[in-house]
Amino acid sequence: MNFWKEHASLRMIVIAGLFVAGLILVICGWKMTGKLTGLGLMILGVILLLTALFVYNKPYTGSDR
Repeated sequence: MNFWKEHASLRMIVIAGLFVAGLILVICGWKMTGKLTGLGLMILGVILLLTALFVYNKPYTGSDR
């Protein structure tokens, strides 16, 4: 499936959205020092940042997984 190669503009919108949301969650979680909720927000933010990286790299993989 070459969905991400064929829809470059959609891919960039998804990457930008995930990146911004991830950064916002990491920064908001960082401000909640000493609270478990802050740690959860930061972990969720890192997951979103890694998902943005996965979407970015998907068209360059050799297989169509």
